[in-house]
This record gives sequence, structure tokens and C-alpha cells, in this order.
Amino acid sequence: MVSKTFGAAVLGVDARTITVEVNVTQGQHFFLTGLPDAAVKESEHRIESSFKSLGYFMPRTKVVVNLAPADLRKEGSAYDLPIALSILKASGQVVAEALDQYLIMGELSLDGILRPIRGVLPIAIQARKEKLKGVVLPMENAHEAAIVNNLEVIGVETLSDAIGFFNGEKTIAPLTADTRDVFQTKANHYDFDFRDVQGQENIKRALEIAAAGGHNAIMIGPPGAGKTMLAKRLPGILPPLTLNEALETTKIHSVAGKLGSNATLLTSRPFRSPHHTISDVALVGGGGHPQPGEISLAHNGVLFLDELPEFKRTVLEVMRQPMEERRVTISRARISIDYPANFMLVASMNPCPCGYYNHPEKECVCAPGVVQRYLSKISGPLLDRIDLHVEVVPVTFDEMTAQRKTESSADIRARVVQARERQLERFKSLSGIYTNAMMPSNQVKEVCSINEAGRMLLKTAMERLGLSARAYDRILKVSRTIADLSGADDIRIEHLAEAIQYRSLDRDGWAG
Repeated sequence: MVSKTFGAAVLGVDARTITVEVNVTQGQHFFLTGLPDAAVKESEHRIESSFKSLGYFMPRTKVVVNLAPADLRKEGSAYDLPIALSILKASGQVVAEALDQYLIMGELSLDGILRPIRGVLPIAIQARKEKLKGVVLPMENAHEAAIVNNLEVIGVETLSDAIGFFNGEKTIAPLTADTRDVFQTKANHYDFDFRDVQGQENIKRALEIAAAGGHNAIMIGPPGAGKTMLAKRLPGILPPLTLNEALETTKIHSVAGKLGSNATLLTSRPFRSPHHTISDVALVGGGGHPQPGEISLAHNGVLFLDELPEFKRTVLEVMRQPMEERRVTISRARISIDYPANFMLVASMNPCPCGYYNHPEKECVCAPGVVQRYLSKISGPLLDRIDLHVEVVPVTFDEMTAQRKTESSADIRARVVQARERQLERFKSLSGIYTNAMMPSNQVKEVCSINEAGRMLLKTAMERLGLSARAYDRILKVSRTIADLSGADDIRIEHLAEAIQYRSLDRDGWAG
């Protein structure tokens, strides 16, 4: 007898439907076809042990399990549940007439308990696309799948629960969630607030500009000046996630297995801060079984690289293309996968190995030439792609103990949102362009036009600082963002002057 149900394979951040076919006939042995990896092949032993613990049996005749399409490699242990249910139906041990109306995934333990799996959100979205009645998943994954509307989500804790549901012996109420209600309830909750930061008004201003235009930024200053503290508060002044952005971000974290049990929709912008020992594969994604890297986990949020010169040069260089294209492509012999990577890069660094070059009070003990060598660990092309270079000076005792009230993240975010709305209106006719930082070069001349006085100021800055053509574009984009924050239609000379001052690392003689 032949039985059929459906599973799914996750490719990139999307899922593809897999048909699980089982035929039990006369003969011997268990055959598993359809390019299964080792984890899928081992399902035979997990399934057999689960059957015995529940009083069922593995057929001792010929059992052929086919995972179609057969030319697509199947990976992971999540096919245990659909294979087990199909074997039970094909061998006549259960009726399960509705088995082919659901997409079923789940890993079995030896006693029949179901363990959670990865990539549930794209799997549920695919089930709705296929117009299936619903999905049957481990209970710990059900809340995540319930984000998808118009889909029956059945959470089961054991193989016995799944059998009872399909045999009509056990009623399991579908789990439902109002996606918009969940999104609105949890939106705008942040652990850190700029209200807690005393002083550093110039750094707050630079981060406000970065948030308003989606610009990359680097902070240079001595240890303990507050670089990490300021960076952690940046997501709180970014515009709130839209529902589509939240779904897209949640899909990536679901595929990477970063959501945790009973997780639902991500409602705040991600903040990723990998250690400087990270490998290039862990940063951009890939591996033997391709997974999204840190730059994709930071999609629609912030990627913070603390102590930038301590990262391996090869790790930093692989970011250059994703920073421009806002996606990363992982190519293999049989398949090519795209992961979105639209992130804001915020980096921090000490000005020298000892950390006290240009310090107002402490003396730098580095030998001549060491500061320049330390800075040269970061390549010119990477620095060109960072719009704002900000020098962070330690806060004085009087500033730290001052009782004056400082602006909250909500106050700053309100100005950022207004600037972003101006940009959305400006680029509404351009597909995929939402911020000034994303503006293509052919739009810069049109959008960032300057008068003669501004042109002369920029010419002088270019000549004295030795700026590249890319840096020229970056200055114009930042000045456009500053104008948007002030509500100005045109870029004025004061906007240009402020943008130019954020090219600290381009100055001749900065590092001695």
C-alpha cells in the first residue's frame, strides 16, 4: 500500500515542498531514496524505537520511502514525523485519511516525544502557498507557525498525539494568533535608552544622522569612553519595524535556529555583536550546510563590530560586497542561495594599541609608526564604505554627575522617523530604495544638488583630505540626510560642513 504526505526543505530563507511517499510491499529491507543526508538516513532507527515504545511495529517487509523531488538534497532530522506517519498508514496500522492535507515536520526521540525544529516560519508560509489545510509540528514550534494567518496550526508533543489527531481519536484545537496584535503589542520595547547617557552630545548627533539615513558609522576613542554603550542604544532610535520587515527578519532567525522555543514574531530591530575571533563564513554565511551569517541575522537592524582592527582582515574584506548589494549569495556546485543582508554597520576602535592616542589627559606610549600600522589593518575600500567617522572623547566627571535631563530614545526616534518619511516620499518611484544611504550614484547628482559655495567648500575638502570618488558620494548623501533632519529642501553649506567633519580618518596626519 502507498501513502503520501508533505514535508518541506528550507533553502535560504524560503521553503520548498517535499512529497513524502511510502510503499510497503512484499520483500525485505528498508530503502530511503531522494538524496537524504546522514541525519535523514538515521531516521529509520529513531522511528523504529518510537513505534516500539507506543505499541506499533516497523514492517518487516519491503519499505520504500521516497522524498520527492529526488534531485534535491534533504538535510536534517525534521523528516522523522512525516515518514513515521506515512509508514503507519501504508502498513495499515492507522487510518489517517487526512494525512495528505497537511504539511508535517518534526524530529522524533526514541520514546516518541517530538523535538523542535528550525525554519518553521518559512515552512508554514510554504504550506499556505500550497493551499494545504494546515501544518502539524512540535508544540514548541507551534507559536512561531501561528504567525501565518489562514492556516490550521496543530501543535503535538508526541507521535501518539499526531496519530490520535489523524485517526480522529484526539481533538487538538488549532493554535491561532493575531499577527498584527502580537506585532503592535510588542513593538517599540527596548532594553537601552539614550536617556541613560550623560554627555557625548556630538556622538548622539552622529548616531541620529546615521539612523536617519541608514548610514554606516565608526567610532574612534579610548577605552571606557562609551563607544559600546552608545552603539547598543542605536536600535532604539531607528524607525520601528514594519510588519513585512518583522516577518522577513523572523524568517532569517527561524532558519538559523535563533528564535528559541515558543517564540513568535520579532518586533524590534536586531542588534548583532560578534566577537572579533569570528570566521568569514560565520560572518557572511555558508558552510557545508549553508546557514545565514551574522550580517544576515542583522538584516533590518544593526551589526556592531567592536574593536574593528582586531578582526581578521579576510573577515572584514568579505563584507565589502554585501554592504553594497545588501544581500549575500552562497554558491555551491548544485545550488545558489541568497540571504538578505540590509544592515547598518556600526564599528568601534581604539585609536592605537595602547588606546590613548589623542587622549586629552593620558599619554600614548606607542612607538612611532605604530598608530599608522594599527589603523592600516582596516583597508581603504572598507573605510570608504563607512559614511561617518566619529571621534569619541571621554566624558568628564562634571558631565557624568550632572543632573540635567537628557533626550530619550523616543524623542530622537521621532525626528528620525520624520526624516525617513521624507526619504520614502523622495524615492517612492525607485524600487528597493528607501534611505539616502541606499541611493544609487546616478541619483546623487539629482537629489544632492549643491550651490556654488557648497561646491567650492567640497572641492577644498576633497583636495586637502585626498578623498576618493566614493567618499565624495558619501559626503553628499550624509549632507542630504542632515538637510532632511532639519526639514530643508536644499542642501545648505552648513549641512555640507557637518558632513565633511565626519570624515576624520581621511584627514592627512590624523594618525601621525
